[in-house]
Amino acid sequence: MDLYDRNLELREVQTLQGHTDRVWSLAWNPATVASGLPPVFASCSGDKTVRIWERSHISRTWDCKAVLEETHTRTVRSCAWSPTGKLLATASFDATTAIWENIGGDFECVSTLEGHENEVKSVSWNSSGSLLATCSRDKTVWIWEVMPGNEFECASVLQGHTQDVKMVKWHPTLDILFSCSYDNTVKVWAEDGTGDWHCIQTLGESNNGHSSTVWALSFNAEGDKMVTCSDDLTLKVWGTDIGRMQSADEHVPWNHLCTLTGYHDRTIFSVHWSREGIIASGAADDAIRFFVESKDGLDGNPSYKLLLKKEKAHNMDINSVQWSPGENRLLASAGDDGKIKIWELETVG
Repeated sequence: MDLYDRNLELREVQTLQGHTDRVWSLAWNPATVASGLPPVFASCSGDKTVRIWERSHISRTWDCKAVLEETHTRTVRSCAWSPTGKLLATASFDATTAIWENIGGDFECVSTLEGHENEVKSVSWNSSGSLLATCSRDKTVWIWEVMPGNEFECASVLQGHTQDVKMVKWHPTLDILFSCSYDNTVKVWAEDGTGDWHCIQTLGESNNGHSSTVWALSFNAEGDKMVTCSDDLTLKVWGTDIGRMQSADEHVPWNHLCTLTGYHDRTIFSVHWSREGIIASGAADDAIRFFVESKDGLDGNPSYKLLLKKEKAHNMDINSVQWSPGENRLLASAGDDGKIKIWELETVG
């Protein structure tokens, strides 16, 4: 029986409060999954702080274990864990990116990355933890090389977007970087073998791309599909030949597979693809929606159906939805209401 045939409901597990302003972004620590430790995630907010949350082994409730403060002087917009879970990067409207190290349970700011002219909007680590990407309202994307001793060296400044860059995201297995922008495009960046980075593809209106700001993107577990979300009220699914990508020296393009339209009536701010194949989206209409692939695709392309919609998941705009990397149907969401909610997608009946 596939997911679409099941009777599913979204159960609220817990509401986490502590931030005193909107919560912008959430990031699950990937290392706790492999090590068997309790799940941990970070949240960042307009209150200039980052909070670290952990689930108790015994009570199964979530508690705030640390508050990272007095480093950023403005909104913290984005946070991302390194693959080992040892370092946490936080990007702020104060034009800096801070690197925090977990030392015996205490988080210490061990490096501050400067260079962007104004607000840093997003931060992302590559799969090996050797590279960090940041992007900004200054229209640039920076790639930082991680050096010994928590040193970070700017390897490249990528210029190509004509407006504010909203998000950067590395491919889950390859050193290919994706950026989405207020200029309505997604750009794909790759290194040419000599250390120089170039835009190798632009996904825009001319190739079935978005017609308004692209806010976020996410990859499926296999890395051969990507979903993007936009102010144009659509989700778009893109695909590539992952086998050729892994073996070819030349660029293998991403192609538009389908557009999910008619489901949202306000801006879609966040989208995340679970390991199980469920796409979650969070929007300015305060609802969370879930989509799964259906068998009705034409011309060999997939199509997606609405699995479930949770009205009033938050009292205000939903800025982030993030599936747990360790538990297939555990989801965290964050919104302008300053709250974080933990959800479980359950089979009923």
